[in-house]
Amino acid sequence: MPRMLRRAAVLGATAHVASQRGQARGEAAAAQQQDAAAAPPPPPVQDEAPAPAQAQDPYGDLMKLKELLDAGALTQEEFDTQKQKILGA
Repeated sequence: MPRMLRRAAVLGATAHVASQRGQARGEAAAAQQQDAAAAPPPPPVQDEAPAPAQAQDPYGDLMKLKELLDAGALTQEEFDTQKQKILGA
């Protein structure tokens, strides 16, 4: 019987410590979120104008077109027209 009481006491103490740690972590996370919300947003970064998607990844564009064709969103004629634009022929 004393062994069972000891186990219960250890289990209760462990649960209490875990609960306290969880509460402390939750409070720390809330403080971080509050600090992040109070900070002003960073200034926008000015990049060069992106190159057209066709020049960047024609294979990816063709794959997207094929997926649209397979899904029924494009007809075969529309697919062929867009494919010719991408390939530049």
